[in-house]
Amino acid sequence: MGVNIEYLCPAYICSGFFDERFTVMFAKVKEIEERYNELEVDLGNPEIVRDQKAYQTYAKEHSMLTPIITAFRKHQSLQDEILDNQSLLDDPDPEIRQLAKEELDNLSSSLSKIEQALKILLIPKDPNDDKNILLEIRAGTGGDEAALFAADLFRMYSRYAESRGWKTEILSQHMTGIGGLKEIIILVEGNRVFSRLKYESGVHRVQRVPETETQGRIHTSAVTVAVLPEAEEIEVQVKQDDLRIDVYRSSGCGGQHVNTTDSAVRITHLPTGLVVTCQDEKSQHKNKAKAMKVLRSRLLDLETAQQKSKISEERRTMVGSGDRSERIRTYNFPQGRVSDHRIGLTLYKLEDLLQGDLELVIEPLITHFQTEALKRSDGN
Repeated sequence: MGVNIEYLCPAYICSGFFDERFTVMFAKVKEIEERYNELEVDLGNPEIVRDQKAYQTYAKEHSMLTPIITAFRKHQSLQDEILDNQSLLDDPDPEIRQLAKEELDNLSSSLSKIEQALKILLIPKDPNDDKNILLEIRAGTGGDEAALFAADLFRMYSRYAESRGWKTEILSQHMTGIGGLKEIIILVEGNRVFSRLKYESGVHRVQRVPETETQGRIHTSAVTVAVLPEAEEIEVQVKQDDLRIDVYRSSGCGGQHVNTTDSAVRITHLPTGLVVTCQDEKSQHKNKAKAMKVLRSRLLDLETAQQKSKISEERRTMVGSGDRSERIRTYNFPQGRVSDHRIGLTLYKLEDLLQGDLELVIEPLITHFQTEALKRSDGN
């Protein structure tokens, strides 16, 4: 299926704007538009409406295609306006010709922006973007100071989640006596959570003067963050024979149930050696359910990592950003500075970021990786 060249304005055809990539892109969009129209018919079909599972499947696909079709139809509308204004360039009235030329310049700029938006919308989607996540924060080098910063990051992500209307649930946590966190695992549920937080995986370094430091020396500590897409049971099949499940008495601060019943659960996945523990709930069954949720997500993450390892070194370098051994960001308290090392971003808005204004770094990261994806797409 091709694109009707006659539909496009002659100015762009003559200028070389309508090149091979343009043709391919719009052929793809026309195919998507056909599918979109089919879905609209299906969603009005009484039989499909009665089948809620089928209806939700079609509705989700329709919703995913809507931004592409909206941009495409806007592009078509702009082309029509350009054609109308081009006809005025030969008007005998010089004032009308000038107005038409100015309007054409504005329309051309809008058309270029819409085309760029379409390119981004057509970038192959990460299949995990719509998923909820398991956010794992662990204190690394730095002892108590690292644990205190892990608690700071937990509050930062919690505030960001709240600002977006997402729900958070603590699945597991190990606190220190001074209010720090050795480790915490949180389930974050909401609209496209993974798409916003997936670039947070990595080593977060903090530079500040600890409260216990009497000579005012700056210490450097590190915290690791892992963002795992929540795995559905149908995605990761876990055989019961592959599990060793141990129960024991909970330990740690708080809660009358601690040290009174065998409610804590440790699950070991024998084929991979992955171990998950959960002791926050009074009920052994609830702890087991939470531990299984974490295990499935870690197994999905492991499988994804193995798939990525098969990709070429060049491709892995381009994708980057998901390796949790990589130092991705530094939080410098004396200077109130945050630096994201992957994209060379430096901001002097540390307090705003820690209060949950993560869009300060998330938007530049998304823009950067979209640009990289566009470069690869143009190079194909």
